Amino acid sequence: MSAASLPREVYADAAELAQAAATEIAAAAAQAIAERGQFLLALSGGQTPQAMLRALAVKPIDWSRVHLLQVDERIAPLGHSARNLTQLQETLLAHVPIPAAQVHLLPVDAIDPQAAMVACAAQLRQLMGDPPQLDLVQLGLGGDGHTASLLPGDAALDVTGQALAVSACYQGWRRMTLTRPVINRARRVLWLVSGADKAAVLARFVVGDAALPASRIRRENALLLCDVAAAGDLAALEEGD
Repeated sequence: MSAASLPREVYADAAELAQAAATEIAAAAAQAIAERGQFLLALSGGQTPQAMLRALAVKPIDWSRVHLLQVDERIAPLGHSARNLTQLQETLLAHVPIPAAQVHLLPVDAIDPQAAMVACAAQLRQLMGDPPQLDLVQLGLGGDGHTASLLPGDAALDVTGQALAVSACYQGWRRMTLTRPVINRARRVLWLVSGADKAAVLARFVVGDAALPASRIRRENALLLCDVAAAGDLAALEEGD
C-alpha cells in the first residue's frame, strides 16, 4: 500500500490541527443534515482531540440534529479522569445545546456489560439502520498502532459479528469499543494525529503496516490530519515513492 493511498493534510502545530479538524467535522455535519436530516458522529477520547472539541463547540452546527456517540470508553467509575466522557463533558457537552437523549454513551457502567452491549447495539440499529452506519468517525492513533480500543493482539480486534466489544486490560483498564465493521461502514473517517512521539508509528500507518490495528480500518473516504511534529518521518516516505 503506497503512502499516497491515504489523503492527508499537515498543519503547523496542534492548535491549527484542532481548528482544521473542527472545521472538517462542521462541514460534514452541514452536509449530512442537508442530505439526511441528521448527523451521526462518533468521537474518540485521548489528549489530542481535546483542543478540537473546544473548537468544535463554537462552530455553527445545528446540534438539535446531531447524534453523538463514543468510539470507545474505559470501564472506569463515572466521573473518573480516565473516562473519555469526563473530557467530553468538560470540553464539548457543557457548551453546546445537544439534547441529552441524542448523546449515546457506551454502557460501561452496566452491571452486566454483555447484556448492555446487546441492548446498545439494538439502539444503534434503530438510530442508524441495520447494519448501523455512522456519518463520521473521528479516530486517533496510539503509539502502539491501536485505534479506538482495538489493541494489538486483543480479541476485540477480530470481533465482526457485534457492534461493540470489550478489550482485555490495557494501561490499567478494560475498554468498550466500537468494532471494526461499524467503523469501516462509516461514510467518513477522520484521523487526528499530533506530536513528535507519534512520528514513527504514523509513518508505519501511512504505508499500511499490517501489524498495526489502525491499518485494518478502511481508507476509502478517510482523511488524515496531522501536525508537522507527527509528520516528521513522512518526508522519507515521499522521497522513496
